[in-house]
Amino acid sequence: MPYISVESGALTSEQKKELIERLTSTASEITHIPAQFFTVTIKELPDENFGIGGKSIDEIKRNYEP
Repeated sequence: MPYISVESGALTSEQKKELIERLTSTASEITHIPAQFFTVTIKELPDENFGIGGKSIDEIKRNYEP
C-alpha cells in the first residue's frame, strides 16, 4: 500500500481535502496504482516547533519578502 506523508503548518480543512485528493490522483496516475490503495497523512507542526537554517519557520515567515 503506497503511503504519502506531508508535514506542514496549519492548513484549513479545504486545503487538506484538496491536498489529499490531488496527491492521491497524481501519484496514482504516475505509478498506475489504483487511487484506493493510497494512504495520505498530514502531520501538522506548529511553525515555532520546526526550523530551517537555524531559524524557526514562524520567524522565516515573519521576515519573508517575495
